[in-house]
Amino acid sequence: MPMIRVELHKGRTTEQKTACAKDIVRAVQQHLNAPPEATQVVFVDVDPADWMLGQKLKG
Repeated sequence: MPMIRVELHKGRTTEQKTACAKDIVRAVQQHLNAPPEATQVVFVDVDPADWMLGQKLKG
């Protein structure tokens, strides 16, 4: 059972996440032969103030 975790800044719509998750599930099915019903996609919305790149917070 593949589980894909997508971490991104807050602000994407449900429609955007749904479209992205569907493409991810299709790619996992195609490349890893995993059935769609066994694939999980988890979106983690992170506030830019909590995202550090190098030694600088992005927020």
